[in-house]
Amino acid sequence: MRSIALRISTSLIIYNEYNTAMLTLAIQAGGKSSRMGKDKALMPFRGVPLIQYLMDRLAPIADEIIVTTNTPEDYSFLDAGLAPDLRLGRGALGGLYTALSAAKGDLVAVVACDMPFASDQFFLTASKLIVTSGADIVIPKTEYGYEPLHALYRRDACIPPIEAALDADKWKVISWFDQVKVHALSPEESAVFNPDGLTFWNLNTPEDFASAEKNFQS
Repeated sequence: MRSIALRISTSLIIYNEYNTAMLTLAIQAGGKSSRMGKDKALMPFRGVPLIQYLMDRLAPIADEIIVTTNTPEDYSFLDAGLAPDLRLGRGALGGLYTALSAAKGDLVAVVACDMPFASDQFFLTASKLIVTSGADIVIPKTEYGYEPLHALYRRDACIPPIEAALDADKWKVISWFDQVKVHALSPEESAVFNPDGLTFWNLNTPEDFASAEKNFQS
């Protein structure tokens, strides 16, 4: 693990040398929040709406910030572009398509709105790796599989295969990955950005919110 951490640290040091592309942060706020009973992105977390907390944490790494939402009036308080779904009713895959289509940056850091512990260090490192590896996607892979809503995408390379997947009535967010070059971080490499096991945690219930708040108090 130490050798992986050293490689990651070195990547951060030389990040600016390799990456000059514009980076868009795209926060996905289009979920139904069915287990919460109300829009979880707007629920208070550490004194502010959850989505505001997430955006403030990741804003320093971004040249542009957009939020995908079909209720833009609810998010007008954010200093971000608001993008309604281009393919209504197509779930997370449709939301990803909207995020990439709305982004101005060639590189798009996509994050779900309910991940308050998302890793800025992952996206900084991924922005270097996507250049040096020639990949179209840099994505963490844990013991549970890929984390497509905590990943970095090359916009122009990814939009066509996503559009084709939607046209073919595919629903899985990763259903088009075989059409592009994917640089997946192994579970061991991903753990560098998830030392406390919280980075990829989605807050889906009131109990999750309460537990997440306690992590700051402990």
